[in-house]
Amino acid sequence: MNSLVYEKAYKFAIRIVKAYKYLAEEKKEYIISKQLIRSGTSIGANIAEANGAISQADFSAKISIAYKGCLETKYWLSLLKDTSYIEQKAFDSIYQDADEIGKILFSILKTSRINQ
Repeated sequence: MNSLVYEKAYKFAIRIVKAYKYLAEEKKEYIISKQLIRSGTSIGANIAEANGAISQADFSAKISIAYKGCLETKYWLSLLKDTSYIEQKAFDSIYQDADEIGKILFSILKTSRINQ
């Protein structure tokens, strides 16, 4: 169930880990990048937990947390771009991925709440 969003979130988490390594090693930025890696990798982890949910309410709660993690990740990405830690082109690419995952999660969330 929801393997598409899980796959996308997993691939996104890999991009986030690579972005974190770049920010820490090349840009010597440690504060915002730690927030980014925490929120960006939590999306897939919460989807994995949702897929093992014991009830519809549990599933919905985990998808909600994943969605909120996605929103938070987009915030940190914007902040990194606006403080010149990441270039516009890199930002556009990774932000678009986050946005796509967020839209899928929101759709799942709406459907799961309707079915409760």
